[in-house]
Amino acid sequence: MSTAPTKPKKKATLKEVADAANVSTATASLALRSSPRISPATSRRVKAAAAALDYVYNRHAASLRTQRSNTIALIINELSNPFVAEQTAGAEAQLAAADYSLFLGSAESDMKKQARLVKTMLERGVDGLILSPVTGTSAQTLQKFAEYCPLVLTTQHYASLNLDYVDMDNENGAAKAVEYLVRQGHERIAFVGGAEETPSRQSRLLGYRKVLERHGIAYDPAICVASKVTRAGGFMAIKQVLAVENPPTAAFCYSDVNAFGVMLSLRAAGIEAGKDFAVVSFDNVAEASLWHPSLTTVSTDPYKLGKEAARLLLKRIAEPDMPLQRVIMPSRLIKRDSTASG
Repeated sequence: MSTAPTKPKKKATLKEVADAANVSTATASLALRSSPRISPATSRRVKAAAAALDYVYNRHAASLRTQRSNTIALIINELSNPFVAEQTAGAEAQLAAADYSLFLGSAESDMKKQARLVKTMLERGVDGLILSPVTGTSAQTLQKFAEYCPLVLTTQHYASLNLDYVDMDNENGAAKAVEYLVRQGHERIAFVGGAEETPSRQSRLLGYRKVLERHGIAYDPAICVASKVTRAGGFMAIKQVLAVENPPTAAFCYSDVNAFGVMLSLRAAGIEAGKDFAVVSFDNVAEASLWHPSLTTVSTDPYKLGKEAARLLLKRIAEPDMPLQRVIMPSRLIKRDSTASG
């Protein structure tokens, strides 16, 4: 015995929602997009009517009317990095609160992939772009991206460009970390991790060197080893540092991820961080407080950084002619067990 296929339920229309809420279709549309032009009471009434009618808002049709897609692209370098993951979560939370959706892409430090991702996002009609540029990206390339949609840069900025950006307090944050190690009595302090040519590493290296100079401590390039921002990068870099003739007693790490690798490598060599060797880092990702020993690190609040980047972009979309916005996230040193005195 055969049965007739179930017919799809007839979709409710925007006009039916508007009639049920006793408002115009224009007001209903604005309310469903959480427009600030609509009072909270009216917005609640419209959304309640939509829920009762099982109304599904047609964003594509709305975008044709408004020339807005209510989507933002976020292109990062490496999603497996917990700093980047927290930054992404912060951006998504800020965008969701404004009724925007997030398209996420990972360039994996590949310039060609970055260009392909930007092209794809623009073809999808995103309203704006948050970008952590791949190392080596030219100012001309970024300027070209900005010609197609509003653009906010994160974690790397270009002084020659009139682009909004959110960055970390790299130089001062590094200086706080190294100053703390010097005040603990360390004079041989390694600088471990981070890609050699990145502006953020160069700024942290500058902060590191300024503290050494202020205290009359000679800079030794043999104990300053760059690496990929991975556990493996930190693991191998500290092995190289420990092999020098006069090895250091402490290390400032470019990132928490590098520091995790450093502490694993120290342990493999029979050296315990926080007892035999001091380790201080940069980022303060959630895992830093849970590591053993817990990691002393410079807090830059990646979640808040992501939220701030999204806030800046939404503001730029709403006010295209507003003054240039440049935000440096404050830093503070979080003291934990990895720098405890023996």
